[in-house]
Amino acid sequence: MIDFKLLEKILRENNSFLITSHVNPDADALGSELAFYYILLHLGKKARIVNYSETPYYIDFLDEANVIEKYDEQKHIDIFNEHDVLVAVDFNRACRIIKMENAFRNSNKLKICIDHHEDAEEFVDHLFIDTSYSATGQIIYDFINFTGIAPVTLPIANNLYAAIMTDTGSFRFDRTTPEVHRIAAHLLEIGVNPQYIYNKIYDESKPGKVKLLGASINSLEIFGDENKLAVMTIMQSDLDSTGALETETDGFVNLCMSIENVKMGMLFLELKDGFKVSLRSKGELSVHKFASEFGGGGHRNASGIRFRNNTLEEMRIFLIEKAKKYLNNNRGSNV
Repeated sequence: MIDFKLLEKILRENNSFLITSHVNPDADALGSELAFYYILLHLGKKARIVNYSETPYYIDFLDEANVIEKYDEQKHIDIFNEHDVLVAVDFNRACRIIKMENAFRNSNKLKICIDHHEDAEEFVDHLFIDTSYSATGQIIYDFINFTGIAPVTLPIANNLYAAIMTDTGSFRFDRTTPEVHRIAAHLLEIGVNPQYIYNKIYDESKPGKVKLLGASINSLEIFGDENKLAVMTIMQSDLDSTGALETETDGFVNLCMSIENVKMGMLFLELKDGFKVSLRSKGELSVHKFASEFGGGGHRNASGIRFRNNTLEEMRIFLIEKAKKYLNNNRGSNV
């Protein structure tokens, strides 16, 4: 149970806040940051949002006031010491903010984390984390609802709806509870247009993204005696030839789970510095447990791993074999 009263106390007793989220932010990260920002403005506080990555084009509509700043080491050299409170949103490991990590860690300011992922690192003074939540946006909603700290205005509602809708897979993932639907209904009553938000995020893709999706589907391979493992691979050459961005691969791995008999999906994405693996699973099979063996993390059915000192070519076969063995050792997991 998150101590919302303590979180409220921190907000009321401090005057300035720096909000940040993980590299390549998704709609839950961005929506939660912005909703928190609007709460602080309502309280008359000073607040800034600075993210390591540029906001992906398909969610930048959420930042209506254009308040989110992209991190610049020279421009923001003192920013971590200029605010009373540093707020980590939708991530619980400092490495997720890349080159901002050292400055964040070394600051002597009060640090808090609001998140719903597993295996949190003790890198802040206060962790406001509950892994039973479907999204960090749901935590922000409950914080407002529990404390009455601010009204749920339409800008807040839009951001929280986008956060919850995307992190529940459009209300189909396993943590889509009756309470989540009640929250969504309340946000719609406030004035959220669900078709508009869904279309902006999912139905206004650039041509390069669609071409890259085609390349990832063409790379699809099925492994295992019972065809339970589906694997996609995207190389830097695919990104270059399509003109697509790394952030546009978000959600591609979910297609693996639409295949008959598949219980675990893997998407290998080659980066300029190493590669990452997106993981998905069904039922009680935990890809989080698998990811944690290699320093990754996330949720039971959606996790990821980042490799910086290995090439995709040398690790891909190894990880596929590990995944096949992991599936064999977890044959009893329900789907």
